[in-house]
Amino acid sequence: MGVAVLSNRSAELRQALKDRIVVADGAMGTALYSKGVFMNRCYDELNLSLPSMVRDVHQEYIRAGAELIETNTFGANRKRLGAFGFAEKLRAINQAGVRIAKEAARDQVFVAGAMGPLGARLEPLGPVSFAEARELFREQAEALAEAGVDAIILETFRDLDELREAVLAVRQAAGRELPLLAQITIEDDGTLQDGTSVEIATRALDQWPVDVIGLNCSSGPRVLLEAIEVMALHTRKPLSAMPNAGLPVTVEGRNLYLCSPEYMAQYSRRFLEAGAKVIGGCCGTTPAHIKEIRNEARAFLPGRYAAVVSVPEPTERAKSLPAIPVEKRSELGAKLAAGRFVSFVEILPPRGVDPSKEIAGAALCKAAGIDCINVPDGPRASARLSAQVTCQLIQKDAGIEAVLHFCCRDRNILGIQSELLGAHAAGVRNLICITGDPPRMGIYPDASAVFDVDAIGLIRIASHLNHGLDLGGNAMGSQTSLLIGAGANPGSVHIEEELHRLEKKVEAGADYFVTQPVFDLNLLEAFIKRTEQYKLPIIAGIWPLTSFRNAEFMVNELRVPVPAEYMEQMRGAQDAESARAAGVAIAREMLERSQPMTAGVQLSAPFGRYEMAIEVAQVIRTHMSDDARG
Repeated sequence: MGVAVLSNRSAELRQALKDRIVVADGAMGTALYSKGVFMNRCYDELNLSLPSMVRDVHQEYIRAGAELIETNTFGANRKRLGAFGFAEKLRAINQAGVRIAKEAARDQVFVAGAMGPLGARLEPLGPVSFAEARELFREQAEALAEAGVDAIILETFRDLDELREAVLAVRQAAGRELPLLAQITIEDDGTLQDGTSVEIATRALDQWPVDVIGLNCSSGPRVLLEAIEVMALHTRKPLSAMPNAGLPVTVEGRNLYLCSPEYMAQYSRRFLEAGAKVIGGCCGTTPAHIKEIRNEARAFLPGRYAAVVSVPEPTERAKSLPAIPVEKRSELGAKLAAGRFVSFVEILPPRGVDPSKEIAGAALCKAAGIDCINVPDGPRASARLSAQVTCQLIQKDAGIEAVLHFCCRDRNILGIQSELLGAHAAGVRNLICITGDPPRMGIYPDASAVFDVDAIGLIRIASHLNHGLDLGGNAMGSQTSLLIGAGANPGSVHIEEELHRLEKKVEAGADYFVTQPVFDLNLLEAFIKRTEQYKLPIIAGIWPLTSFRNAEFMVNELRVPVPAEYMEQMRGAQDAESARAAGVAIAREMLERSQPMTAGVQLSAPFGRYEMAIEVAQVIRTHMSDDARG
């Protein structure tokens, strides 16, 4: 571990926070963007490649009256830098950021090392554990502290758990003497992203080893003002406020923020009246904004802290209810719990509003003894009839149980909870939780993608609902009985990462797994062996090939390994009918060989050819009949 270099400026900052208002700087990213740096660049790396540009930004804020400037290191943690290929330059980037800021400051203003979130979800909604998060934050904090920052500022945190790990990491790396500012950001309704109230967040921050607590970013000063007024009621620590200059609008391809310096200055006085001791700006704010804020601060006579108001302690969070047993959640759950081999057939929702073909196909599958119809959610990022509505219609009109693919691409965490509750109420109880194909794969590549959580977070949300709790841990007064499935890929080229994610899905609450299409039995067997400790059903995905071109698509586009002998069988097919027959024969062979080691099969019906899936499934009935005779 490195050693924090404490400067006299650190002690001076502590005293300043007791005696007066401290004006911070504004947005670094906005300033660099205005100088022609494209949004897809790693702004933190500019500390190495364009240090003079970064220094110019610092100097512009100092000339505007900023007394505290932040290093250009907001995203300089290993997780974010790794996305640009700069993870190994972490220490160099952070320490260059400190050096540039200190050169601009010349010991006349304070330099705070900026640290933002990791850019990845923490458990239970994502794959990053608390211990991993703390180590990632500790590594960055150590680099900043060694370089001699006067303080560290943690900002734009939407997750209280992530902020806690960052606080602990800073104290581990830099000790208790270095001033630490911790700031959250809130939604327009005044809560954190997971629904945590400002009051609860403030009470937590008040107990943590931080010197200043506050808010930054958000949609503008109005939302932050209301939250600061709440925070002032629940802490006696100094408060900070650094709002965005409103929300950005795109004008001729450039992002512009429309809150004027004068407008921000008017709100700065109100922040000061509410008790803020550190005031500055976030996204969209410029030296012109900071100049006006500084003028307002000079004219303001700082008073004492607001009188402590007696506020009742928040009630304890509700305890979770025991989950309904798997066998009682659905017919599929009962079959899996009993060890019965199950069969799915995948039917895509229609592109229009007429589901008659899909319903007829589902009825055909039921008559053939198929257990469930599996309905994808916006496959290949396409616009189709709602998968949930398709499931409802299939269950109602075809009389066969449905399995709903549910993806994260199109919904934020509020929409996810609402739709899962709706699925349960509508009688759709079986899920396969997936992250979802990105829009660029479909015919609407410019469509927005949400991805508030990935599949792991989605599973956790569904599990919460099964225990009678919303995502914020609040009791709902009832509980869902969703059977939670998840995807798995035995043929992944990154198999260790795939196994790691599978473990996280199990921890999040998965009840069973459905694999990607499998053609290589050795890969499937090895995968099952490495996951047998979880004792969860694995359903093999089997896709009847329709042509050699279809097989090439599997290998080259979907990255699904297809053994050479199967490729040759498809290549040797003389016409469409013989290719279809060869595809069915391969799928039947795969099903027959995989049945002893799996809990079921998911069969694709390529291009709506339900008869092909049913023909493959006849292998199951043959084996069941043989077992019955035995």
